[in-house]
Amino acid sequence: MRAQFLSTVLRAASRPSFAVRPARTAPLFVRHASGHAQESFESFSERYVNFFQNAEDLFEVQRGLNNCFAHDLVPSPEVVEAAVRAARRVNDYATAIRIFEGVKEKVENKQQYELYLQELKPLREELGLTLKEELYPSS
Repeated sequence: MRAQFLSTVLRAASRPSFAVRPARTAPLFVRHASGHAQESFESFSERYVNFFQNAEDLFEVQRGLNNCFAHDLVPSPEVVEAAVRAARRVNDYATAIRIFEGVKEKVENKQQYELYLQELKPLREELGLTLKEELYPSS
């Protein structure tokens, strides 16, 4: 019996072990949210002004507006002006009006929207844009 036990132990010792081994520390890979540098507001504005100045059709204008308004900031008046001019250049009055509605949704309060309207009033007059607020003033 002792010989049988001894042979079993020796056979078990010679087999590969499937026992739990201490875990090896794998290299730790840190994945950053973005490999891009943070873009400043000025470079953002310049990029979109250039984009809208070079937009050739309605699809490009609307794509640029979707991308521009998707960011967590309100576009500068220069960007809004370039976008409105692009919308009128491709002969889309409705998109030009909706740009102002988008700005109204993005600003934090009504006073900021009024400042945008004041600054862009010469542009609206030049292009003949009548906003919803002007067509249907609230009582």
